[in-house]
Amino acid sequence: MSVSPKVPSARRFAGCSQNWLTEKQQDLLHDASLEIMADIGMRFCSERALALFRGAGAAVLDGNLVRIPRALTEKALGTAPRDIVIHDRNGRPAMSFGEGACYFGVGSDCAWIHDPETGDLRKALLRDLENGVRLVDSLPNLDFLMSMFIPSDVPARIYERHQMKAMLELSTKPIVFCGIEKASTEIAISMATAVAGGERELERHPFVINYVNTVSAFRHNEESVERLLSAAERNLPTIYAPANCRGSTAPMSVAGMMALGNAGQLAGLVLSQLAREGSPFIMNHPSVGALDMRWMRDLFVSPDKGPCGCDMAHRYRVPVFASGGCSDAKLFDAQAAAEAALTLFAGAVSGANMIQNIGYLDSAMTGSMELMVLCDEIIGWMKHYLRDIEVSEETLALETLRQVGPDGDFLSTEHTVRHLRDDWMPTLFDRGSRETWVEEGSATLEQRANRKVRSVLQDHSEPSLSATVRATLNAFLMSP
Repeated sequence: MSVSPKVPSARRFAGCSQNWLTEKQQDLLHDASLEIMADIGMRFCSERALALFRGAGAAVLDGNLVRIPRALTEKALGTAPRDIVIHDRNGRPAMSFGEGACYFGVGSDCAWIHDPETGDLRKALLRDLENGVRLVDSLPNLDFLMSMFIPSDVPARIYERHQMKAMLELSTKPIVFCGIEKASTEIAISMATAVAGGERELERHPFVINYVNTVSAFRHNEESVERLLSAAERNLPTIYAPANCRGSTAPMSVAGMMALGNAGQLAGLVLSQLAREGSPFIMNHPSVGALDMRWMRDLFVSPDKGPCGCDMAHRYRVPVFASGGCSDAKLFDAQAAAEAALTLFAGAVSGANMIQNIGYLDSAMTGSMELMVLCDEIIGWMKHYLRDIEVSEETLALETLRQVGPDGDFLSTEHTVRHLRDDWMPTLFDRGSRETWVEEGSATLEQRANRKVRSVLQDHSEPSLSATVRATLNAFLMSP
């Protein structure tokens, strides 16, 4: 895995890398996680994983209960890469997870969509998936792709192949792909290999990331574990995300949830390093979810987990993945806009390296293209707000201050002309006069977002891909 290539500054965003937990709190959480791994143990439902653990000296009891020694965890933390460079489809560096780097992308697998043309709620179709890819490809502040929608109009057994094909054909941005079983990962990697021009080229310039959920931090199901091993053996990065929901699969207390979630992450990290030492691994935010106990419904934007979920990954110097730009609202409305903005900002200031789920509504059941374009605008605002401020002879403007003095103004100075384009300018938010707003139709934010979705889709230019590669991707849809 390459580490040194520079990512263009326009694609890089320095979020907040401070830790919220004290060093003592981090020590307590780390020790608790290691105790869970070494003394309580976790179930791994994979013979390959069990063989790797046994070979490394871990105890395997009761069939598949694995107790991972502390020394094994510490060793894995020492071999996992500190920085991972992800490229675009054309082999150019696009994301580098060094300290402070933060990137944004959509989520995966929504079953429903609010139709951009009619506004109706309906099941997602293949054309929605394809249009979603086109939209992300065109939005400047979205850095990576996920599958967004489950197309209901293709055979269920190959819908993941259609998702991967659309992402590979219609955009050059990095791809985070999901899957249900080992074959999902194998086929997705094979499709990416065809586009990259070979296995070696894909390993040298990886533009795909394997995203893996497990049943819980305690139970690592066979399909998910096999997906992790398949990517690790090929030296391709994996985001490992054990389900960890307060009150159901994890303790109700935030600290207890974090300890268990962190332990589940570290167990996956150990396994990835046993499969191939030095293979790239990305931790997931350990405080993934919570139940609203009134409705027993999973929440995506609860504030209860606080801003400290990335702290342990920072301690370990391992990249970390989190959620933002989403809402539990049922449609694109004021609640959706507020929750999307809050979660994007929370993810940035907590120091996440990747923030996903942009465009989610209704606890990830519904995808909204209008919310995607709003989030692109919000991210642009955030990038400008959290940027490094230049303090120099030019920006201090002492000479201009002397020239203007107490009795002048700065409107017509050369310094103002030189810097008037430094400010962030919106493409969606309205900042004009009321008279202009009325003359242009008095459009609401929702209406402007919808217009932008349709305009972007109409103007999108598909990136080139050879006829041979396209034929190869089509062949995957026909294979058993």
